[in-house]
Amino acid sequence: MNFLRRRLSDSSFVANLPNGYMMDLQRPDNSTSSPVSPATERKHPQPPQPSHSSSTGTSIFSSISSAMKQTTQAAAGLIDHSASPTPPVAQKPKILLVIDDAHTDWAKYFQGKKVNGEFDIRVEQAEFSELNLAAYVTGGCMVDMQVMRNGTKVVRSFKPDFVLIRQHAYSMALGEDFRSLIIGLQYGGIHTVNSLYSIYNFCSKPWVFSQLIKIFNSLGPEKFPLVEQTFFPSHKQMLTTPNFPVVVKLGHAHAGMGKVKVENQHDFRDMASIVAMAKTYATSEPFIDSKYDIRIQKIGSNYKAYMRTSISGNWKANTGSAMLEQIAMTERYRLWADACAEMFGGLDICAVKAVHSKDGKDYIIEVMDSSMPLIGEHVEEDRQLIADLVVSKMTQLVITAGSTPSPLRPWPASMKSQTGPQLGQLSQPRPPPQGGPRQPQGPQPPRTNAPPQQRLSPQGQQPQSPQSTSPQQQRSPGSPQQVRSATGSSPVQASKAGMFPPQQPRPPAQGRAPSQPSPTETSKQQATPHPHLNKSQSLTNTFSISESSQRGNANEDEAKAETIRNLRKSFASLFSD
Repeated sequence: MNFLRRRLSDSSFVANLPNGYMMDLQRPDNSTSSPVSPATERKHPQPPQPSHSSSTGTSIFSSISSAMKQTTQAAAGLIDHSASPTPPVAQKPKILLVIDDAHTDWAKYFQGKKVNGEFDIRVEQAEFSELNLAAYVTGGCMVDMQVMRNGTKVVRSFKPDFVLIRQHAYSMALGEDFRSLIIGLQYGGIHTVNSLYSIYNFCSKPWVFSQLIKIFNSLGPEKFPLVEQTFFPSHKQMLTTPNFPVVVKLGHAHAGMGKVKVENQHDFRDMASIVAMAKTYATSEPFIDSKYDIRIQKIGSNYKAYMRTSISGNWKANTGSAMLEQIAMTERYRLWADACAEMFGGLDICAVKAVHSKDGKDYIIEVMDSSMPLIGEHVEEDRQLIADLVVSKMTQLVITAGSTPSPLRPWPASMKSQTGPQLGQLSQPRPPPQGGPRQPQGPQPPRTNAPPQQRLSPQGQQPQSPQSTSPQQQRSPGSPQQVRSATGSSPVQASKAGMFPPQQPRPPAQGRAPSQPSPTETSKQQATPHPHLNKSQSLTNTFSISESSQRGNANEDEAKAETIRNLRKSFASLFSD
């Protein structure tokens, strides 16, 4: 370093430098380039300033150090952003679309409720006939609503986040086929209660009854007593039925519509002609002289059972006057509700209808979905249960969406730790391809008997001989011979096991037997390096190590090794002056 200081402080050396090279050294001092009078110096005394070159180097070094520190902290997530707190951003409310008639104001049941404790709920309510929509692949679903409120036509357009369906999506009555809206909501990826898949499947009662048949075959007639029913695809198959009276149901209808009681064969044939005019399917089931009807409803995890007895004497208990009362929920009724709630991927809201005959037997006749009417004295409680169920489903949806990685919402720390080992496995080096350059084969002895070559460490420390190493050092990745002898596997197998392939030793030249290093060479290598040569030695050693991993020819290795030795000699002779 003293030699460099003397050389760089020499004025002749600086003057002979090329133009623009080391400008800090070529810049003349202010005292020599612009001479001023002593009076001027007395008027404007300047404090002594340090060397410009040293201040410039210090500022550059400090700026680089601070930039590297900030980059490291930003990568590790250690920068504290709490110094400048951002103002809280108002969360956009979640839009809930309730499809129901105007007799029930669902907004009051969701008042004060929040999704996940942070999102307000904005309720939009309309009937199927008042809605229209357009669904997109990436844009979701845009709903247009035209409703009448207090004699005023209200038109709104919005994107719902969730939908509660409390109306039938399909009926064979004129103008009550809204299956296209169900398809549009499904197309736009909207989540609903019940699911859109189940609601679309409930648009055909024989299709739903086929699911009841599966439950009947699974549980048996004792646990799940299902009424006998016959399905006719068209009127052509409606020739006769074994027993009378029967109840004939035309197509898909609700609230007692399309149901006719047939007493004899002549009436059955007349009924077949009506089915031909309706151009639909039909079902028939034995007429059960009922004592009362049973209804078991399930809203989330809440169960209720009701008994309805006709007062007007009509064979349809839901027509005319009837007496309704709540009965005890038995395990038998709970089994019915739970079994039916599993169909079509799960029903959050459902009800099972059964008939209790005068001979004391029960017959399950129908199951309803989220469009079921609420009955009894606990209607308000049931609506509140539905509202709580919807809020819990919306909260689950927000939490599930929050666990998905995005540019604005990164992975949680726990998920980062789980993905760390997988990324580490992906970064393992690739095994050498087949057909690549191989190590020369010849009079080379086995690798386990060949002594490893001694070399300087990357930091210019003393070389370590295999005799003086400890067992921990012998198992280090830097000793390839001992790694192979311990594992007994090839480099390809080592890389498959999650280990980086060790550094290959330098092979000898072809036709030259490997020999022990001479005592003079050993003494030269074991000599303590000059303290000023550490950096140069580390650079040259690193250069030789990185190059030796890419060599495939022994002659090129010898030539490069000779070049490195010449470089070392030139550096040693330069600094020895």
